[in-house]
Amino acid sequence: MIIRLAVIHESEKVTKASKQLLLEIKNRNHSAYYIRISKLNAEITEKGIEFTYSGKKVDIDGGLIRNLGFISTTEQFIKRLDVLRELERSGVVLMNRPDSMLLARDKFASLMRMRRAGIPVPNTALVEDPFEVMRLVERWGEVVIKPVVGSLGLGSVKVSDPDIAFRVAKAILSVNQPVYVQKYVRKPDRDIRVIVIGDRVLGSIYRISKSGWKTNIAQGATAQVLIPDAELEEISLKSVRVLGLDYAGIDIIEDVENGGYKIIEVNAAPLWDGFEAATNINPAKYIAAHLIEKIRR
Repeated sequence: MIIRLAVIHESEKVTKASKQLLLEIKNRNHSAYYIRISKLNAEITEKGIEFTYSGKKVDIDGGLIRNLGFISTTEQFIKRLDVLRELERSGVVLMNRPDSMLLARDKFASLMRMRRAGIPVPNTALVEDPFEVMRLVERWGEVVIKPVVGSLGLGSVKVSDPDIAFRVAKAILSVNQPVYVQKYVRKPDRDIRVIVIGDRVLGSIYRISKSGWKTNIAQGATAQVLIPDAELEEISLKSVRVLGLDYAGIDIIEDVENGGYKIIEVNAAPLWDGFEAATNINPAKYIAAHLIEKIRR
């Protein structure tokens, strides 16, 4: 049976990860489509709820949601989420599920969910008062201020001076954004990225910083294969289950002062260039296979 699958993204130019996913779908002799979320619509008609893409009826069995695009208004966000939720209710199997993806995208909400489940995470706060940010720096010493929704390490700053923290917070609050503050955890010049698909750890890598404290591959870090120990596998699998995800990239640090691991965030649509280069494993192959398996159940 030929299964009709879509990779859902917003980029006008198809990204490398999306290309790999489309290729893996085609390699399995299924139909592959690239759908921009801004052009995907739901219509209420006499027949019920119908879906269109650039004026044509959408008829797919499953979809891989990679990105909701740049969201400039609450209304735009609601429209895109409403369409995906209704698409799922209609019987289309989506990975990751829209609500789980939304939870993972919200760094603070996902950390609170994991903390309640007993998963180790750093001390974190989300505030709307620059004086509160000053108090957090005075209490925690060194902190990282980062976007509550973001990726690739962009926009994150490390601060130990309460006055500088106040100025950074004022700048963020001036554009009506809350301030996401995380206690800086002393770690080696590296972090860990674990890729989980389904109920298995596909692999893990160290992301080693060439200079500074940021360890994102997009910020110039290099990747090295890591054989995960039992604790690393356990917290990675548990975090994916707790957030209701089918696959994810988990960012983890080693706490050199207190020992053990701490999860920094869980990415529901991870990039994998560094992982693939270090491990010679293409996650797209396993992600496509997992979605097809879910549809066939």
